[in-house]
Amino acid sequence: MEGTFITFEGGDGAGKSTHIAFLADALRSQGREVLCLREPGGTLIGEALRGIVLDPSHGAMTPEAELFIYEAARAQIVSEVIKPALEAGKVVLCDRFYDSTVAYQAYGRGLSLDFVRSANAFACQGIRPHRTVLLKAASSADSLHRATRAQGADRMEQAGLDFHERVNQAFEGLNQVDPQRVRVVESSGPKSETARAVFRAVADCVGWDPDNLPFSEDFFQQANKRRKRVESGARS
Repeated sequence: MEGTFITFEGGDGAGKSTHIAFLADALRSQGREVLCLREPGGTLIGEALRGIVLDPSHGAMTPEAELFIYEAARAQIVSEVIKPALEAGKVVLCDRFYDSTVAYQAYGRGLSLDFVRSANAFACQGIRPHRTVLLKAASSADSLHRATRAQGADRMEQAGLDFHERVNQAFEGLNQVDPQRVRVVESSGPKSETARAVFRAVADCVGWDPDNLPFSEDFFQQANKRRKRVESGARS
């Protein structure tokens, strides 16, 4: 049985990891096998590469080197984790995938868009998300504040507000490029409203009726009460 691959995209601080965890709980409550991942990361090699690319002390890293680190981590997680999980019929929820590389390295850093897309295709080995949820926060400045207030800024978060505004502008155009795959969800309101919108956005991929979700209002209200629980350990 083929599994389901759902990715979550958006700028830093948009709430991806929070809503991945909430969706995972809902799917597991219905007996689905769910795997939560983050990029870069998800494997021993990927986590080591994550440490390198996000380390604030590596300020001299070039955009080209940055791109290849992300693609190396992606190639590893696709081969080692994502492909086997999908072949086993699992639901794979991933915090970032190739859309982030287009947004950050092509639009943010200014690398060739065609080259970035080619590098993505090489690393992904034919794997493509069935659905991508694009969480849209109120503003780049607010998102950065949310992402960095607890643990400080990593190397990417230190790139500056102009950089992150370019990234967010790139994200905003995703659903125009691929409207069948990408669904935009506003994340600036109450978590319960965002969670409900996320569930509707992925409903057809997991066998739910988007107009009659199999969860009560009380269930969605739990999203407002729970503390941020990040299964993958990633900031979003």
